[in-house]
Amino acid sequence: MLGKRFGAAALKGIALLVLLAGARQALAQDAKTPYPTMAPVAQYLMEDRNSEIALAQSAAPESISRDAEVLVLGRHGYETAVKGKNGFVCLVERSWTAPLENPNFWNPKLRGPLCLNAAAARTYLPRTIKKTELILAGRTKAQMVEAVSSAIDKGELPAMEPGAMCFMLSKAGYLDDEAGHWHPHLMFFVSRADAATWGADLPGSPVLSINATWEHLTTYLVPVRRWSDGTPDL
Repeated sequence: MLGKRFGAAALKGIALLVLLAGARQALAQDAKTPYPTMAPVAQYLMEDRNSEIALAQSAAPESISRDAEVLVLGRHGYETAVKGKNGFVCLVERSWTAPLENPNFWNPKLRGPLCLNAAAARTYLPRTIKKTELILAGRTKAQMVEAVSSAIDKGELPAMEPGAMCFMLSKAGYLDDEAGHWHPHLMFFVSRADAATWGADLPGSPVLSINATWEHLTTYLVPVRRWSDGTPDL
């Protein structure tokens, strides 16, 4: 369906990029990594509120995002900028929602527009909100991990609901310094899942996985053919 661009060899390369395995994990620990610590908070913020709203809405087709709630990032966390009525929530994630070993974890240029369905808004979004509030309050990566892990274990942050997913179809996103906006894709959120049950990461499979064991979360990525504006991914 996705054509030769997503053949086995290409998928293997993409999986290595998204999962940041092997050499890139080593890079994350290397003193020469370009983002060893958090930058000043102002660098993670967008100056124009309307631009952030538009970027968040670009994560999904207009038929979905036009009636979605939209959050924007302030100095202390996410704030509601547009009230929604269809159960979807669009926002732009920042670098600290990336995998812990990602060398872009503190990259202030990272902008990840996504539009969550109602199930993901109830179960995945609270984690993004808590991570963000902790980081903006000055917590370290380790302190953020400890606090979020504890909240999950205590049931203060919920497990993923069945069907929790989001759209990431924005051409204007910036996911890291190598991938740029990567490819348009859908993401599905599952608690404590076995990638094999989804056929993920297998030769020829279009399904990729990211396993965040510290928060009991497996994310499945499925590349699709078109961006939110309907243009093809060339």
